[in-house]
Amino acid sequence: MTFFETLSEAPCDALTKCVGIDPTQDTLSAWGLDDTAAGARAFALTMLEAAHNNAPIVKPQIAYFERFGVEGYSVLTDIIKEAKDMGLLVLADVKRGDIGSTIDAYSQAWLGDKAPMQVDAITVTPYLGFGSLTPLLDRAYDTGAYVFVVARSSNPEGTTLQEHGNPKLWQTILDDIGTWEANRGNKTIGAVVGATVPADLKYALEQLPNAYFLAPGIGKQGARLENIKALTPDLKRIVVSSSRGLAAAGPKIADIREAIIQM
Repeated sequence: MTFFETLSEAPCDALTKCVGIDPTQDTLSAWGLDDTAAGARAFALTMLEAAHNNAPIVKPQIAYFERFGVEGYSVLTDIIKEAKDMGLLVLADVKRGDIGSTIDAYSQAWLGDKAPMQVDAITVTPYLGFGSLTPLLDRAYDTGAYVFVVARSSNPEGTTLQEHGNPKLWQTILDDIGTWEANRGNKTIGAVVGATVPADLKYALEQLPNAYFLAPGIGKQGARLENIKALTPDLKRIVVSSSRGLAAAGPKIADIREAIIQM
């Protein structure tokens, strides 16, 4: 089944849990692991084991693998395969954004059966113009992948740009998502709207009543689960992601599992 189909079968009364996999230098050090590709592999495998049967989605942050170069990408490719073998959905947090053949090339890397790092969903940024994403969105449509478009991010630095204009720029992006979906008749696109801005997340849920929303910011960025549980009766549409907060419970798998259960 596709990403959208899998999530749509979940019960409505619970948030959709997403386990972030961020092998940062600080986390690897705290776990007693070397700050190397091998250390990132050990960390990621532990997070996968903790997520298995406790959350439907894992979200590797690509930057923390890419920093190790070709060895990091080799580890990432293996981790994606291992996650899928476990039955986990993989959301690649890559935030790609470009134009024309370049964005299409990015999509070839991540989406579809021929992609070397095939995932179920991907994050993208639309701030070169929503239309610039068309080749990637078309590939996602054709392959059954899901795309989370960054609209209202969880970091405070994004506020000035994203809230510019009337209507606000991030609200215009939501309108673009809605128009694309209406024209294609398929559920391919949702949005990234931070859990740190629950009022904006509520607006987004109402504007796109069938879409899924990646809501980062739980834990280290200060967002609290209780602030978003009252936003919609269809809680499964909110994909809550925690990365560093869950990693802080490690390195014991049992402790990370318990932290995931408590999300």
